[in-house]
Amino acid sequence: MSATKPDVTSQRAAAKAERAQLRATDILPTSDKQARLVGRVWSDDAGGPCPVFLHQDKLYDASRIAATVSELLERDDLIAQFDRCTELPVLGTVQDFLDGSSGELLAPIDLQAVKAAGVTFADSMLERVIEEQARGDAAQAQAIRERLAPILGDNLRGIVAGSEQAAKVKALLQDMQCWSQYLEVGIGPDAEIFTKAQPMSSVGCAATIGLHPKSQWNNPEPEVVLAIASDGRIVGATLGNDVNLRDFEGRSALLLSKAKDNNASCAIGPFIRLLDDHFTLDAVGNLEVSLDVRGQDGFHMEGMSAMSAISRSPRDLTDQLLNSCHQYPDGAVLFLGTMFAPTQDRYGPGQGFTHAVGDRVRIAAPELGALINWVDTSDACQPWTFGVRALMENLANRGLLHSKK
Repeated sequence: MSATKPDVTSQRAAAKAERAQLRATDILPTSDKQARLVGRVWSDDAGGPCPVFLHQDKLYDASRIAATVSELLERDDLIAQFDRCTELPVLGTVQDFLDGSSGELLAPIDLQAVKAAGVTFADSMLERVIEEQARGDAAQAQAIRERLAPILGDNLRGIVAGSEQAAKVKALLQDMQCWSQYLEVGIGPDAEIFTKAQPMSSVGCAATIGLHPKSQWNNPEPEVVLAIASDGRIVGATLGNDVNLRDFEGRSALLLSKAKDNNASCAIGPFIRLLDDHFTLDAVGNLEVSLDVRGQDGFHMEGMSAMSAISRSPRDLTDQLLNSCHQYPDGAVLFLGTMFAPTQDRYGPGQGFTHAVGDRVRIAAPELGALINWVDTSDACQPWTFGVRALMENLANRGLLHSKK
């Protein structure tokens, strides 16, 4: 449906009221009670951030095992440690941290590098080319979409990036004057891997997510996010919102950092599900991720996308991230690319989708739970002030820093 732009003050108030109604059952996995979940909370009782294990709705403090999530995910005996988590102190329930009675639910990462892979799905490849052709002008996007979709859409479906077939399609599209820098990284041999956000800057489930106030064309990017140890082991998966400004990136690919890395523009959570016998990397490759956006103005948009449509495997993307040329001693998380590029008109025919302040964004998979956030402008979101230095000071004051023998 189409809507008029709302009053920002009333939308913020309505979003705040919605957040207060969020329940633990709204965010936890629904398909498998055997899920081993790792998270991170700000505990008022502990006086700072704590890595936690979630077991039967109770959050167990893993700080005595590892002071940070980064350190925790490096452990070779992580699964065994999780299975003994009931021996650890209980910090509270998930609900205690959603409603603020015990603290705050944080993004389930801390010192890891936050990286992202771009244009790894056919539909998003097409939309990036459209952004480029439209020079960031949403009003031109639909006409360009109608011209390019019949040409590019059929050619891009089912292609394995870097394959012989991909090379043939590249030659064909070059002959048709349809080649683009986005298609180069989408189906060529080298993936686009970029820095999404700084360590410690990501927000968690139930937090406000931020858009640059000058952006007029933007969208959520629902993605599966891998948790990767420093030696390249994929240890778990979670959900992420790689919030994107289509007008900024469309004007110039050199504005990628401004389109991607703004205050509160990276959401990850609610928890990292550890890989084990019940949840393997093959299972990650078969996840189906849903997106649901509900505006305070009555606007509603939803969609479902399958990880099986990805043009590069999670293992290949991980190997392109972390290798002999690139190391991440604190580990990394990797957004695997968006499967959903919204085009539904919101404010008028041909205008496409863009966010409004107060939008509720729900990204979900039954195996991983639901990442739920509310939209505001980055300058109105809570400023990011607790960085690595503050973390080290906090851990030192709590007696959690120690040298390994």
